[in-house]
Amino acid sequence: MMPSDSALRRSIPASRRGGRTAVVVSASIGAGHDGAARELTRRLELAGFNVDRHDFLDLLPSGWGDALRRTYARQLHYAPASWGWLLRAVAGPRSSHGAAALAARAAMTRLLAALGPDPAVAVSTYPLASQALGWLRRTGRLDAATVAVLTDPSVHPLCLAPGVDLNLVQDTPDAATAHGPRLGPATVVSPIVDPAFRPSRGLSDAYHARERLRLPLVDRLAVIVAGSWGVGDIDATVRDVAAEGSLTPVVVCGRNEALRRRLEATGQAIVLGWVDDMPSLLRAGDVVVHNAGGLSSLEALATGVPVVSYRCLPGHGVANAAALQSAGLSPWPQNPHQFVTSLRRAYGGELLAGQQAAYARWCAAPDAAALITEFAGRQVTMAAPGHDADLNLPPTAVVADNHATAPVAVTR
Repeated sequence: MMPSDSALRRSIPASRRGGRTAVVVSASIGAGHDGAARELTRRLELAGFNVDRHDFLDLLPSGWGDALRRTYARQLHYAPASWGWLLRAVAGPRSSHGAAALAARAAMTRLLAALGPDPAVAVSTYPLASQALGWLRRTGRLDAATVAVLTDPSVHPLCLAPGVDLNLVQDTPDAATAHGPRLGPATVVSPIVDPAFRPSRGLSDAYHARERLRLPLVDRLAVIVAGSWGVGDIDATVRDVAAEGSLTPVVVCGRNEALRRRLEATGQAIVLGWVDDMPSLLRAGDVVVHNAGGLSSLEALATGVPVVSYRCLPGHGVANAAALQSAGLSPWPQNPHQFVTSLRRAYGGELLAGQQAAYARWCAAPDAAALITEFAGRQVTMAAPGHDADLNLPPTAVVADNHATAPVAVTR
């Protein structure tokens, strides 16, 4: 079978296709970073860029990427608390600087080759890639403008890389913390979600989604998502949903076959493995329960389904749940009793209006690809110490002075 035009186009490095080149660097750790990178790539190509997308783990020395992915997966599966401890340990400036230097030096040769001779802009959706790009920019090895996309609602210091020219953040209270010495300005952007995640066009749409997925047509369904790896205390979440009494749990186990087999043996839930048609599944649900607060929660909000955070993963899961709750996007019950109350408010219609109002306000923020396109059209250089680069950010920006220690203004 002949490859598609798109496949042929992607097989040729962007630098050889002519036109402006954007290089997007993500990481195949979970699905959130890649999901944002995939959607950004689609939008940037529509804007006329030739886009090369790279996995940061492939740019590390041989074996390092696989080891990093395996270690992270094992932490979340077997010792999730250790992930929280690690994130706290690297939150200080000295630790963040050390991680940046290690990531940059380890990936430098392959990263510079991936960037090519003259990219218009380099975009990262993964913190270590952002640190590496910032280090290359800071040390004069990269002339192109650099943009870091923060894919989580919470802002961890490791996501903010000195040397990066612009940080694109989500519209939660944590956006105001995206500042610090030697950091580029930050601006809130609208959700970076595939347009396939859209609200139902009436009851028949949800009905047909259930029919396609062979789900009960009349039951109330609680869709439980735990990322592409199916991690967290999902067994307990299923028990708590089932104990509510009027909801049928539908669990997306992702690539976690052990979880799938274990839950199937209980008979308490409809158990799914990897699901290709997630937009239909989310539209089929009456409520979505998540434990990480990443891409899946944004996709559920885009689909117009009530969202609840519960039994969240240590580290980023807990931080994201707090940020989403503060923004009015997802309640975060702390025990089974509160959880049941949140579920009943969700399927009873009490949560959706507030969540969708908050989400609509966020959607009014500038589009990430449009900002990157405008940004790449300028000849941006690193500001000398004590001077700011003239970036002309939109008035909706969360503005942080490049060399200040507090945000200059926060407007939406």
